[in-house]
Amino acid sequence: MWVEAPVYFITTVSHRRRPVLACPPFVAALRAEFEAAPIRHGWRVGRYVVMPDHIHFFCAPGGERESVSLSQFVGRLKQGTARAFLPQLGLAAPLWQREFFDHVLRSNENYDGKWRYVFENPVRAGLVGRPDDWAFAGEVSALER
Repeated sequence: MWVEAPVYFITTVSHRRRPVLACPPFVAALRAEFEAAPIRHGWRVGRYVVMPDHIHFFCAPGGERESVSLSQFVGRLKQGTARAFLPQLGLAAPLWQREFFDHVLRSNENYDGKWRYVFENPVRAGLVGRPDDWAFAGEVSALER
């Protein structure tokens, strides 16, 4: 099924599932990359959740330039976060596994419903009692579905 204005759900995992991502320096680096994405890559990022060893986020093509491919966008995002984050904590590269998981939300799928499931990941993992207590989640741009 062709979707004219797709919203993608992305999951990418740290190298060897190293639990280093759920911390303020990483989230600051990630957020900066997300906020710059429309200008740098032609992609907008919606909601996101950072877990200790992986991230989930929603994104859609569109921005202030022509969109690069989804693979290029995610690859550049990984490069930018690694470059900004690894030196701060003295960690060795690589930060990320090579691959990532993507799923396009089709017209019959609900962005809010998928978000609710992702937003509750920290509770299911036993990290917090309520999703709102998890400090490493947010939204950069409103993505309409």
